[in-house]
Amino acid sequence: MVGIVIVSHSHLIAEGVAELAREMGGPDVRLETAGGLDMPDHPIGTDAVLVMEAIDRAWSEDGVLVLMDLGSAVLSAEMALDLIPEERGSKVLLCEAPIVEGAVAAAVTAKLGAPLDHVAREARGGLAGKIAHLGDAGDEEPPVPSAAPAGDGASIRVTVTAGHGLHARPAARLVQTASSFDARVTIRDLTNGRGPADAASLNAVAMLGTTQGHEIEIAAVGPGAPAALAAIRALAERNFDDRPEPEPPEAQRAAPAIPSPDGPGIVRGRPASPGIAIGPARRFRTPDLPIPEGSGPIDVEIASFEAALDHVRDEIARQRALVAGRAGADEAEIFDAHLLMLRDDALLAPTKRAIADDDISAAAAWHEVIERAAQAWDGLDDEYLRARAADLRSVGRQVLAHLLDVPVPRPSLEAPGVVIASDLSPADTVGLDPTIALGIATAAGGPTSHAAVLARSSGIPAVVGAGDALLAIAEGTTVVVDGTAGVIHVDPDESLLAELTAVRDERAVALRDAQASALEPAITIDGTTIEVAANIGSPADAVRSVAAGADGVGLFRTEFLFMGRSAMPDAREQEAAYRETAEALGGRPLLIRTLDAGADKPLPYLDQPPEPNPFLGVRGIRLGLERPELLLTQLRAILRVAADHPLRVMFPMVATVDELLAANELLEGAGERPPTLEVGVMIEVPSAAVLADRLAEHADFFSIGTNDLTQYTMAADRGNVRVSGLADAVHPAVLRSIRMTVDAANARGRWVGVCGELAGDTDATELLLGLGVSELSMGAPSIALVKRQVRTVDLAHARALADEALSCATSAEVRELLRSARIG
Repeated sequence: MVGIVIVSHSHLIAEGVAELAREMGGPDVRLETAGGLDMPDHPIGTDAVLVMEAIDRAWSEDGVLVLMDLGSAVLSAEMALDLIPEERGSKVLLCEAPIVEGAVAAAVTAKLGAPLDHVAREARGGLAGKIAHLGDAGDEEPPVPSAAPAGDGASIRVTVTAGHGLHARPAARLVQTASSFDARVTIRDLTNGRGPADAASLNAVAMLGTTQGHEIEIAAVGPGAPAALAAIRALAERNFDDRPEPEPPEAQRAAPAIPSPDGPGIVRGRPASPGIAIGPARRFRTPDLPIPEGSGPIDVEIASFEAALDHVRDEIARQRALVAGRAGADEAEIFDAHLLMLRDDALLAPTKRAIADDDISAAAAWHEVIERAAQAWDGLDDEYLRARAADLRSVGRQVLAHLLDVPVPRPSLEAPGVVIASDLSPADTVGLDPTIALGIATAAGGPTSHAAVLARSSGIPAVVGAGDALLAIAEGTTVVVDGTAGVIHVDPDESLLAELTAVRDERAVALRDAQASALEPAITIDGTTIEVAANIGSPADAVRSVAAGADGVGLFRTEFLFMGRSAMPDAREQEAAYRETAEALGGRPLLIRTLDAGADKPLPYLDQPPEPNPFLGVRGIRLGLERPELLLTQLRAILRVAADHPLRVMFPMVATVDELLAANELLEGAGERPPTLEVGVMIEVPSAAVLADRLAEHADFFSIGTNDLTQYTMAADRGNVRVSGLADAVHPAVLRSIRMTVDAANARGRWVGVCGELAGDTDATELLLGLGVSELSMGAPSIALVKRQVRTVDLAHARALADEALSCATSAEVRELLRSARIG
């Protein structure tokens, strides 16, 4: 394979180009960098010795291609050629191709095993796609990124069934899939006539304005065109892996709303997050960031821009991990689209061109490009897609703040109150403190906006889309946000305020009573202790969970350690994270689920090929067994911590006994297993439930993931709106799988827990205990209420309720049975 060397005055630029090229070509591409000077912090400059050493590291008998940026980089590369042996020098080619586009094209071509001259030719043609996309540099910039049609290659037509069309998350998945192949892919919306758009650009795809029911044509040319079209067709058939907005728990659905006739003091919006918040209006405005006049040297401005992009990518990756731990993977996918924006050439290329051609600062160029693109989103017909402009501006503001070396503007309230704003970005919302931001009311946005999703996951009552009348509310005015009814009461009279306050307080008292005893054990009426644990995604979540009353951690999603980075964490880094979490639990048990990733949750450094149906592909334990170095590294870290802390380890997506035996064999080979370490299986595949009696011979416990178990049992993807009604975790078929698992475990003296969403639903607590479950693991906010519910359960009655539920024919019958039991 041809080796590649990136030479740049800037260490950051060289590493950034290499990261992008590896992402496209794969981690096994022989690619090295020589950026900056060989001094602390790598100051700007080039060094022939560093270039020579990089060529040596990248050396291949197939040759080495060297790509350089400006001026002295070329001179240093030429000098490096004089320093290496002549027999090697004849196989080193200095290439005049553009450094970024050339590196990407070279990496993809080298991966295919092409000879040096072919790799160089492809690198020189790296600008072809951008020219087709953007036109000549002198052309006026179009408001919506577009691309030349894909040419004479193959094409397919599909109808978009995703609930909101190609909004951020489905568009992001489409871009990720299209970019995984050696092909140029374009998309045309045949329904509204827009396009073609470059399928490698998130903005270009999203700004097609494709909504549910639109027919689109995807065309592709290049060696990977057939595979790209097949993967995109499979993605479309899976509804672009989109999932509908989750229904609130039944208790929230049944919560009484206060009827409010229209009239003075009433502002109607749309319900976004249930609950009632009362407090003074607190104005939230995102402060404008001053754009400086003038600029520095072009290479310095571009280096600053690249560095700012890197910083923000890291910030967003951390935000993603935080939300994944607190609210789940679906909500965290919001930030995948944000990361794609930071790699979108439709945004990055015009910025760099403006820096170079217009003699303006990186800050001014970026601000101009982001605002132009956001205005294009603002002009779309679909409300959902228009709401994505807030996401783009939020990401743009984060980068701009880094360029200006100022703190990123965040929501700031001087005292508790109800946030009144034009709109809130996801980054704004995830940073709000629920003890200060009592409620949210926005003039723009909809209940499906990302800010609304995150408000719900944080438990902050919210009303959105209330219109400009909301912005006329004076600072400090008493307002009531009824997030269940979608109504904002402005300066209500004493009678109405008392009524609303009573409803709010009634709910608060119930929660407070539960929280007052949250630290105490959850013991049923007949004296059985049930372990109520927390689902977490980071060490910081463990601290919050202990404060919320968790008896331990019943699911540690370790994916946060592996995402948003260019290389796998080593055993030492993993050990530190697991040890920090265990210490935060103060002797309470910690259950660590090994890496649950696959083509549906790809890690860039694994070079995983796209799969027609990743939910049925290489994920979970299958990936761990296919890439044993991944699983062995994680198991070594777990064993080190298990030597002095109470740990449990659980393997995800186990479908066969052979998989469990192979995983146990890797565990035995990872180091000495402490006698206190429990090893378990996550029951989320129907075959695992059927084979539970045989799995129990080799496992210490089972933990049931009701989300996936329901989806696989019912063959109903919750993302497909046409069948999502089937995906109810209390369906008798799912309940029978749970009972089958419990019976098999009991026969071997094993215990069974539940770590899916059903565990945190107080309406299902008695049912689960009646089925024989002895541990429930959930998000921290649900712990107190579930513990309180456990204390009302008599297990003899619960078993009778479970038997009756198992005899039901439909989930509707089970729901009615639970409702009757609750009322009775």
